[in-house]
Amino acid sequence: MATYNRTGNRRYEERRRQQLRKQKKRKRKIAVFFTEVMILAVVLIGIYVISLIGKINFKKFSEKDAGINKDIADESMETMKGYQNIALFGLDNRSAGNYTGGNSDTIMIASINHDTKEVKLVSVFRDTVLHIGDGKYKKANSAFSNGGAQQAVAMLNSNLDLNITDYLCVDWAALVEVIDDLGGLELNVTAEEVGLLNTYLRDVDNVTGKDTSHLSGSGVMHLDGTQAVCYARIRKTAGDDFLRTSRQRIVLQAMLDKVKTADVATLLSICNDTFDDIATSLSLKQLLSLAKNASAFQITASTGFPFTVATPRLDGLGSVVVPCTLETNVSKLHEFLFGEEGYHVSASVSSTNNAIINMSGIRSEEDAMDISRYNNTIGADGTYFKDQPAQ
Repeated sequence: MATYNRTGNRRYEERRRQQLRKQKKRKRKIAVFFTEVMILAVVLIGIYVISLIGKINFKKFSEKDAGINKDIADESMETMKGYQNIALFGLDNRSAGNYTGGNSDTIMIASINHDTKEVKLVSVFRDTVLHIGDGKYKKANSAFSNGGAQQAVAMLNSNLDLNITDYLCVDWAALVEVIDDLGGLELNVTAEEVGLLNTYLRDVDNVTGKDTSHLSGSGVMHLDGTQAVCYARIRKTAGDDFLRTSRQRIVLQAMLDKVKTADVATLLSICNDTFDDIATSLSLKQLLSLAKNASAFQITASTGFPFTVATPRLDGLGSVVVPCTLETNVSKLHEFLFGEEGYHVSASVSSTNNAIINMSGIRSEEDAMDISRYNNTIGADGTYFKDQPAQ
C-alpha cells in the first residue's frame, strides 16, 4: 500500500510539472504575441507619422530672415519670450495647396501664453499701408505675393516690433476640410449675409471640387465647411473689411470650440485631410502638442489692427487703411498682447511711422474713424453688432 502511494505521488508530481511547463509555454507565447503586437503598433504609428511629415510643407527661417527689429528694447524682447506668437495667413489664390504666392487676404496673429493657456487673436486689416520690404509701402496683404511667408512675417515683425518666427498658411480647401471634419459650425447669420455667402459658393466649390447647397433663412444656422468659409469672406456689408475680419475670428473661435470636444478619430482625420493643404514653420511635434492641448486653450481677447484708422484713397494704392498713427497703434498692440503699458516703439518703427505720415498726410487720431465695435468678438456666435451702421 505504501509502495502504491509513493508511485501515485510520483505520477501526480510528474503531471503537475508537465502542467506547469505547459502554462509557462503559454505565458511565453502570450508575452511574445503582445510584444509583437506592440512592435507592430509602434511601426504602424511610425509609418503614419512619417506619412504626415511627408504631407506638410515645412519651411523654417532664422530670426534674421524673420525681419525682427534689432533695436527693440531688451526688456520688451524678454517679455515677448513668454509667449508663442504665430502668424496665420489665409490665401486667396484660387488653387488648393499653392503657397508660393498670392495675396494673404487673412492676416492674423495668435499670441499663446502656454503657462495660462490664454490665447489672444489680432487681425491685421489687409488694406493697411505698411512697409512690406525693399523700400515699398503698400497694402499689408501684398507682402505675401512679393516674397511668400518669409516676407509676410518680416512685414509683421518690422512694422509692429514683434518677434514672430512661426507661421501657418491655409487656403480655402484646408479650412473647408477642417470644418467638415468637425461636423460644421453653428453661426448666427443675417438674411443679408446668407444672400452674400451664397454668391461665393461657386468660387470655393471650384477650388475644392464640392457641390454645396445654398442656404436659406437667417438666425443661428448650421453651416458646412464651404458655407462657413464663404461667411468669413463677406465684406460687402456695413463695416466692410473691418467686419469681415470679425467674421473670420468668429469662425476661428467656433472651430476651436469644436476641437475642444472632438474625439481622437476626428483629430486624426483632420490631420490626415489637411496636412497636405498647409504650409508652416511648426514641426510635427509642435503641431501635435498644440492639438493635444487644444481643449485647455481659451481665447480671452480678440481685436482688429490698427485700433485707430483713417481710410483715404492714395495714388497707386486706391482705398487704404492708414494707422493713426503707427507709433500709437503699435504701443496699444503691445499693451493688448503682452500687458506692456506705455510701450515705446523702436527707432525702426518710428522711421516707418514717419514715412507713412509723409505719404498719407494722416498725422493724428483726430483723423480717425471709430471701428472699436468691430474688434472684440469673444463669445459671439455671429456678428452680434449687425444692427449698428458703420461710422
